[in-house]
Amino acid sequence: MTSPPPPSAPARSQYRDGLALGIGAYAAWGVLPIYFKQLAGIPALAIVAHRIVWSMLALAMLSSVTGGWAAIRAAIANRSTLRLLVTTALLIGLNWLIYVYAINSGHILAGSLGYYLNPLANILLGRFLLKEPLTRLQWLAVAIAAVGVAVLAVGAWTHLWISLTLCATFATYGLLRKIAQVESAAGLAIETAILFPLALGGLLVASATAATPVWGTSNTQTLLLLLSGILSTLPLLMFTAAARRLPYSVLGILQFVAPTIQFLIAILLYGEPVTPAHMVAFAAIWTAATLYLISFWQSARAQPTPEIS
Repeated sequence: MTSPPPPSAPARSQYRDGLALGIGAYAAWGVLPIYFKQLAGIPALAIVAHRIVWSMLALAMLSSVTGGWAAIRAAIANRSTLRLLVTTALLIGLNWLIYVYAINSGHILAGSLGYYLNPLANILLGRFLLKEPLTRLQWLAVAIAAVGVAVLAVGAWTHLWISLTLCATFATYGLLRKIAQVESAAGLAIETAILFPLALGGLLVASATAATPVWGTSNTQTLLLLLSGILSTLPLLMFTAAARRLPYSVLGILQFVAPTIQFLIAILLYGEPVTPAHMVAFAAIWTAATLYLISFWQSARAQPTPEIS
């Protein structure tokens, strides 16, 4: 009986790169509440508009430096890809809006619940739409995490709409970006360009007519708004690059990183109230993550080369 061939170096490298990119993206999203808390008093719509406008500038510069315009033109020329990117642009715009609103209205815990829900959604989407298999231990992990999220949902019922909207928009965004035939930077540039006219027009109108401080109340806030484009672009670039290198179910498990950081920030830094339901759910979710990772490592040892979609 012949032994299976060893995994190729490119496959191992692609998988390691995907893990590093995914962890980096989720860690960055985990600490972003600290950044956006500094923009308190500015409407969420204005903050999101700034993110889009300055992201467009950063992505245009990146495309020029890396020669990415050819990939952008090719994606635009493909009608099916362009339709997907119009949809993902709207999804990520709505996700950003709800996310910023949750932070600056004092509901970081509700936001963290939404991102705790996302791994469950990703795992199930990966199983039923992308046909990525799950072992019995992985199904057990999904069930335990679902119980934990259900407990947490009961404890955060009044703001559950925040959690569900964040989960639905980002899980669908990630799935569509995985199947869209476009590189991460080119796709994000097109998404941002789709939203750019609305964002720029909104900022111009609000600057001329609104009494609210759409450019901040201090030089520090103005600078933070200008830098928000870079802070929005880098994690999304890492995420979309990771989504193309990893099985979607693995990407879902990595996503526990971001809400855990947000959870700790909410209770330790900003003193949001924590109920027994929060603690039960926290323990259940991390138990599920541990079980899933154990099962994944067992599978990886049995078949060293991971399946890359």
